[in-house]
Amino acid sequence: MIIRKLFLKNIRSYTEQEIEFPEGSILLSGDIGSGKTSILLALEFALFGLQPGQKGTILLRNGENEALVKLEFEIDGEKFEVVRGLKRGSKSITQEKGTIKINNEKLELSPTELKNKILEILAYPQEFSKKQNILYKFTVYTPQEEMKQIILEEPEVRINTIRNIFGIDKYKKILENVSIITSKIREEKRIRETLIENLEQEKIEIISKEEELESKYNNLSSLERELFLITEERKRIQEEKEEISTKIEEKNKLTHEIEKTKFIISNKKDSIQSNLKLIENLENQLKEISKIKFDEKQILELEKIILSKKNEKEEINNKILSISSEINSLKIKNKENEEIKKKISKIEICPTCLQNVDPVYKSNVINKIDSDSVENSKRIRSLEEEKEKISLRVNALNEEIIKLERNLQDLRILKIKIQESKEKEIRIEELRKNNASLEKDIQILNDHLDLVNRRILEMKKYEVIFEEKKKELEETLKKERATEIKIAELKKEIDMFSRQLEELKNKIKKGEEIREKIEYMEKIENWLSNNFSSLINTIEKNVMIKLKSEFSKFFSNWFSMLVSDNFEVRIDEDFTPIIEYQGYELSYDNLSGGERTAIALAYRLALNQVINSMLSKIKTKDLIILDEPTDGFSEQQLDKMRDVLRELNVKQLIIVSHEQKIESFVENVIRFKKEHGISTISSKDLISLS
Repeated sequence: MIIRKLFLKNIRSYTEQEIEFPEGSILLSGDIGSGKTSILLALEFALFGLQPGQKGTILLRNGENEALVKLEFEIDGEKFEVVRGLKRGSKSITQEKGTIKINNEKLELSPTELKNKILEILAYPQEFSKKQNILYKFTVYTPQEEMKQIILEEPEVRINTIRNIFGIDKYKKILENVSIITSKIREEKRIRETLIENLEQEKIEIISKEEELESKYNNLSSLERELFLITEERKRIQEEKEEISTKIEEKNKLTHEIEKTKFIISNKKDSIQSNLKLIENLENQLKEISKIKFDEKQILELEKIILSKKNEKEEINNKILSISSEINSLKIKNKENEEIKKKISKIEICPTCLQNVDPVYKSNVINKIDSDSVENSKRIRSLEEEKEKISLRVNALNEEIIKLERNLQDLRILKIKIQESKEKEIRIEELRKNNASLEKDIQILNDHLDLVNRRILEMKKYEVIFEEKKKELEETLKKERATEIKIAELKKEIDMFSRQLEELKNKIKKGEEIREKIEYMEKIENWLSNNFSSLINTIEKNVMIKLKSEFSKFFSNWFSMLVSDNFEVRIDEDFTPIIEYQGYELSYDNLSGGERTAIALAYRLALNQVINSMLSKIKTKDLIILDEPTDGFSEQQLDKMRDVLRELNVKQLIIVSHEQKIESFVENVIRFKKEHGISTISSKDLISLS
């Protein structure tokens, strides 16, 4: 990857600036605060957008609402152009949709889609799409202070960072996944073992059920023979009964006629009694109604009173709503005052004029806000007391309205009862006429009943014979039905037993299949726990050994170029730099500023070489950015930087430094200046020193 051109608009101290980057070594020179680091932040933003935890305020120029970064670069002869923007909203600064042009073919993408596309172009793992791109940090651009911070981290934090950079944490993730899978397998095994814990007992149960089923089939054959004999007997008796049935058929019809007549008489008598009770009930109701004194004007008066009470309640509710609204408004103002106080207490420099804010002025403003808040709180308490008093009146009105509405309902019910009295008198007269008609019908029916009884008496001589045959037939039918029921029940039992037996066989078959599955799962679990996990641990260990060996060699080489030979350095198991001087181990805190910088720079360059070696497909191997790499260096160490820069041997090296001596080490210099808060490139900004 080679950077060709960068265009900035409203980025930090830049209003509008275009910068061209040649190949070779480039020094971004200028005083502290002239805008050099802003170039590096804009480069990173153009490629990856805002990083997790990074806010747009770090890039968007104060007082501006929009910003733009356009980056042109090449990879293996292919040209790319990336454009990203920032926009100030009402609450925060957000990224806008960006564009990428690949060999003049332009795509418009969301910030996340654009980041994923850049990762694809740079051949970076897609796992960095949702987190900070530390691979770029440690292969291309790492601020010197951040590298020192990694060296000073706790060993566990540092080794986890190294694992993350090289993707070695995937082995840990694999082992965690293996643990989850084996746990799931064991859980599934326990569930399946529970399903087959009675398998052997069920096999014994099958034998018992098969024997019982055979016994039931034998009983069924015996019952079917018995049923055949009973059925033949029943047919004979039935034929004899039918011979005399015609003789008593008329008697049966007459008997039925008697029963029917008696039933009609009984119903009519019941109707008379029911009517008498109803007449008595209606007469009692009329007596009660006659005692009631009712004036319809009472209803109208109550309705007016209820309406008046409801109107009064509505007015009070509106007043409560108004008071609540004012209370909420005052509380919101107090909350806003607290937030303004917090913001003012933290302000050191005015964002408008960039002047220091006087503490006395801040104190006066805060006192004024506190005074407003106290007045608001007093008003809130007063309003809440007023609201509580009014609420008590609303509760009293509610009770009065409920009581009045109950009285109104009682009056309306009385009115309805009085209106129904005339209908009740008409109903009583109708019921009396109906009873007279029913009594005449009963007399006629009794006469008819006497006539039918005399005719039945004449036909009683056939009754004895018919009853005997009937009883005999009923007994035979009972035996036949009982036998049929036994057969049906036995067939049902046989069918149920057959189904149970089949279900049990299927269950045993499934149990055997589950047992085979459990054995297979045990093999998988043993392989994952014993073989696969051991293999992953071995691979991870070998990778870490190779990584540590390579890293320690590169780190020692780079450090020896920057510091005298009296120092010996190496990397321990936690990738912590170990520094020895004349056989004694030195603490990092006891080193000079230049030596600490040398440690950080050597660590940074060693990381770069190992990453580019192990991740050979990434496309950023031709680019290195060093931000203030010589901070605290002595003159002798500065001279050694020439050899370091020559050894880097990359197509494009960008150095940010205010050390003038570095200018003699590089091929190109771009000078920056800052006037009136605006950064620009100086005239004759590109100087060839090759």
